[in-house]
Amino acid sequence: MSRPEFKRILLKLSGEALMGRQGFGVSPEVATRIAEEVSEVRGMGVEIAVVVGGGNFIRGVAASALGIERVVADNMGMLATVINALALQDALEKKGSHTRVITAIEMREIAEPFIRRRAIRHLEKGRVIVFAGGTGNPYFSTDTAAALRAMEIKANVILKATKVDGVYDADPNAVPDAKMFAEINYLDVLSRGLKVMDTTAISLCMDNRMPIIVFNLNVPGNLKRVVLGEKVGSLVAPPEQAREGGGHD
Repeated sequence: MSRPEFKRILLKLSGEALMGRQGFGVSPEVATRIAEEVSEVRGMGVEIAVVVGGGNFIRGVAASALGIERVVADNMGMLATVINALALQDALEKKGSHTRVITAIEMREIAEPFIRRRAIRHLEKGRVIVFAGGTGNPYFSTDTAAALRAMEIKANVILKATKVDGVYDADPNAVPDAKMFAEINYLDVLSRGLKVMDTTAISLCMDNRMPIIVFNLNVPGNLKRVVLGEKVGSLVAPPEQAREGGGHD
């Protein structure tokens, strides 16, 4: 077997990734499939942290638009991520992966509070950690939480799981001839307004030179391929970190 390209990764999962086709909540089938892929990669010796969103239950911004006060709506969204983290923990444990849920909002009966050194120690012991509760602050997305946690645990890369193959110059679902970037730098993502992660997350990654690989989680085995260094998805990074054969696919 090829050696993994990365020692420590942060996987960003949206809430919708856990929803499957059911339109709301968590699909046990999807959670099991994701847990299988994560467990396989962990078995290769890769240290894995996961940040989950909560959009399959509620989005703070959307709830705010409907009239709920923004801080309250964002707190509701952060609690939704805890539900997803517990569901993913259950699926991972059933696949034999020792797991810890770590929250930015204290709820000690069901999860550990975020303590940076303890989180890193869990990774070093081979445990999968699932970060929930976003950053613990309103007005910040789980994308930003992923960028922040990746920096704090000294991850080698952020793996952004999506429903499409990578970063495109237009919505591939609406524009049939949209072109996918094999790699692109942070400033181009920001200037083009590409929907990779929100601008706060991209800026944080740019300032700290944290590479992001955007890939399609719905293709079985893609997570393993990315970790092994195959040219899957799109790399967002400084120009000097670009993979060979850059530009459009």
